[in-house]
Amino acid sequence: MITLHKLNGDAVVVNAELIETIEATPDTLVTLIDRRRFMVGEAVDDVVRLVVEYRRAVGGGMAPGTAATIRNLSSTSPRAIA
Repeated sequence: MITLHKLNGDAVVVNAELIETIEATPDTLVTLIDRRRFMVGEAVDDVVRLVVEYRRAVGGGMAPGTAATIRNLSSTSPRAIA
């Protein structure tokens, strides 16, 4: 689980395993696998970092190169990270 903040500043705890996409619209829009969506105050790169840290902490890790791929997508395509 990761803690994000809605645009009004309220904290929301999200199951990082359920995040499907993260988009900069210009606010950060998080879409879950069930298609629920919400805006958060964190930047796309910060949400990605939190997800990667969460995955490492729970021992699920990330496939080799995944974090670098996510960073590259984030820097080249500010619209979406899948």
